[in-house]
Formats: sequence, C-alpha cells, structure tokens
Amino acid sequence: MGVDNENNMAAERGGTPWFSRLAGWIGNAQIGPVFLGWTGVVALSTGLLWFVIVGLNMLAQVGWSIPEFLRQGFWLALDPPGPEWGLRMPPLNEGGWYIISSFFLLVSVMSWWLRSYLLAQQHKMGKHVAWAFLAAIWLFLVLGLFRPFLMGSWSEAVPYGIFPHLDWTTAFSIRYGNLYYNPFHCLSIVFLYGSVLLFAMHGATILATTRFGGDRELEQIYDRGTASERAALFWRWTMGFNATMEGIHRWAWWFAVLTPITGGIGILLTGTVVDNWFIWAQEHYFAPMYDGSYGYESYGSYEAFIGQEN
Repeated sequence: MGVDNENNMAAERGGTPWFSRLAGWIGNAQIGPVFLGWTGVVALSTGLLWFVIVGLNMLAQVGWSIPEFLRQGFWLALDPPGPEWGLRMPPLNEGGWYIISSFFLLVSVMSWWLRSYLLAQQHKMGKHVAWAFLAAIWLFLVLGLFRPFLMGSWSEAVPYGIFPHLDWTTAFSIRYGNLYYNPFHCLSIVFLYGSVLLFAMHGATILATTRFGGDRELEQIYDRGTASERAALFWRWTMGFNATMEGIHRWAWWFAVLTPITGGIGILLTGTVVDNWFIWAQEHYFAPMYDGSYGYESYGSYEAFIGQEN
C-alpha cells in the first residue's frame, strides 16, 4: 500500500494492488491502489460528461451510425457557436452543447489540478507538479476562455475534434499573418525543442551511468559517487559545463513550463493586440520586405493591403 502519514490516507485508497510484467519493463510493476478523494471524483465525473456530450454530438452528425462514426471519427467535430452569438448562450444545436461541454471540461481540469496540489500537500511534497500542470492549463484557458472573452465571441474558441482542431490551428495562423512571426510563438518553440534536448541528454546520461548507481539520483544529489562524478566529467569535458543532479531537473522543469506560458502569451496577443504578425514583423525588422509581393508599403497603405489580401 505504500507509506502513510498522519493524514491517514490508507483507508481512502481503492483497489487491491497487483503486478504486471509488462509494466515492470517500463516502470514499476505494481498497479494500484488508487487514491481519488473528492477532487478526483469530481474531475472524472465532469470529464466523462464532457466526453459523452462531445461523443453523442459527433454520433448524431453521422445519423447515429456506429460504422460511420468509426470511419469519419478523425474528421468529426463539435464546433463552438457562430460569431453572431457573441458571448451569449446559443441554442443547443447552434453551439449550446459546446458551451455546456466546455464548462464540464473546465471543472474537470481545475478539479484535477486541485487534486495534484492537495495530494502534494498531504505528502509534504513541493508543489512543482501542480505549478507545471497550471502552466499547461494557462494555455488551455487562453485558447478556450480568455482570448474568446477578449475578442467578444465564443466562436474564437477551438473546436473539439482531431483533424478539425488541427485545421483551426492552420486557419488561425493564416488569418493573423503566420504565427511563425509571433515572437512569443518563437520563444515557445525554443523552450519546446530545448526541453526535448535537455530531457534526452539527461535521460541518456542516467542510463549511461546506471551501472554505477546513476539511477539512484536522490542519493547522488547529496552523496556524490562514481556515477555522478563520471556524468559530470563527461559533460564538462564535452561542453565545458555541467548541471548538477538536482540542477538538470530545474533546467528541464523551467524549459518545459515556459513552453505553454510563452505560447499562451503569443495566442492571447493575436487578434487582440496584433492583427497581422507578418506586417508586425516587417515593421520591427523581423521579417524581410518583398517588393511588389508582400508588405503593405507597396500598396500605399495598410488598409489597401488588407483589402488586397481579402
């Protein structure tokens, strides 16, 4: 059952632990027990309601045909209300189901975040997991709540669906002059690729020193031994610098957390502050000028450029 403390959480854990050889190949072989608490119950129940509402709406779109639902599943969507509704509540079949399901999804995600915070508190852990999760929630809220509210229309939200939400991303970038010229989008990609590189370097280093106890990272942090010394020497001799066994996790944590934070800032500014990122980049000498092809200077005015673009 694992360790317990004065919070007496053992009585609230559910399920009899069992073991899986397959799970043991990639992690700990023990499965269970699970602790939900009231936050877990709320998160799972509201998340299930969101899933069912979205699923039934998609099923209705194909005439309640299961074969067609499976065949077209990647292309089906539950779309937000049209722009004519603004921030009002539309009829169910004109975006109302989207608003209702989004409410349940919001409750589910925030309840799960509270669960991660309270569990860390009960176990006397730091809140690093909760804050990292909140960074991802920031981007989630920007896309589905903050930006649509600032734009004055729920139609700005992202549709639910696999390919439809990817299509929305492409259309969003085209509509606002290519997100590649959004500096916060650039920062987000830097931290995304940077975190991938840091995690790959760290994972490889630990695996490479496992034979010397490198996988016992907590002990190595305060009681340096052969594994840490060899790993540190490798990186110092390779690039002249090495993080510590603790420091590499701080580096990776910050890179990962800054990915959705900077991305969310970039999305929030799009349409609310900047209407065209390509023109913005040209004005700030970030994008090149193409005479006669791009750039509003060749059209005489910004208004003429927008008219030509439309």
